[in-house]
Amino acid sequence: MLRFVLSLVSQDNDYQQAQAAAGEETALRLGVNVEVMFCNGDAIKQSQQLLTIIQSRTPTSHISGIVVQPAGTGMRQVAAAAAAAGIGWAVLHKEVDYTAELLKRHSVPAFMVSSDHAEEGRIQARQLALLLRQGGLVVCVMGPRADSIAKRRFEGLNQAIPANIKILTVSGKWTEQSGYNAISSWLRLSTSQQQAVSAIVSQNDAMALGVKKALLDLPSGEFKERLMSLPVIGCDGLPRSGQVWVQKGLLKATVVVPVLAGIGLEILAQAMKTGKPPKELTVVPPTSYPSLADLGKSMDSRII
Repeated sequence: MLRFVLSLVSQDNDYQQAQAAAGEETALRLGVNVEVMFCNGDAIKQSQQLLTIIQSRTPTSHISGIVVQPAGTGMRQVAAAAAAAGIGWAVLHKEVDYTAELLKRHSVPAFMVSSDHAEEGRIQARQLALLLRQGGLVVCVMGPRADSIAKRRFEGLNQAIPANIKILTVSGKWTEQSGYNAISSWLRLSTSQQQAVSAIVSQNDAMALGVKKALLDLPSGEFKERLMSLPVIGCDGLPRSGQVWVQKGLLKATVVVPVLAGIGLEILAQAMKTGKPPKELTVVPPTSYPSLADLGKSMDSRII
């Protein structure tokens, strides 16, 4: 039976939890084994975890392939060690430049599966354009500055944001608590009460929920009331979290990011079974929730 490892970033993130669930469900459907592990956002720990598995590989503990969402860099050295050991390699949510080289040097599949992260940012820009037709200042709660997903989402946001909307950034770490901390730190600045903020955009839904909780914890008064009335939009859009928070009115909108772990595992399992190399890069598009058309209609109804 094929055995796989699914290496993910953090258990403290609803999207990562969904990735784990998708991997396990796909493995059950395909009749393969999968071991899910997390690295708590530590790139060094993640590399060490995987190198230990690769180096301890024996005929009785045969690992067929690794599906990984890197916490940091693209993990070139770990990928090379895996391929040299005859272990297939699939990278989620990051575009790397070494998969073609691995395919040439080793007879194992190596490929990438990603959402279009720049498009996720562009969708958020379009949502903001509908919400703030008169323009305004937006606070953007970003993921870690060095994270390629955070960078690409912000690039997309900047590409599509209307000229009458200005962006102010604060940094988080993808978790609800980090969103709470990021916006709380900004609120403690003397300048925050002087800035006429029109909306808050978060690079994921977990941080957006942290933002809402931080605003709720403000002392009662006009400042709190003004901030609590601001539209907050997120990203990830999972059915049991982000989409529910939109339905309940906690968030104004989100971006549905496809859960890729199951897709990556299925492509890798198919390649291992057939011996046919998969496409080097599979890109799955994100969507707006609610749709941009529905969001626009809801704003039009308010104007009327």
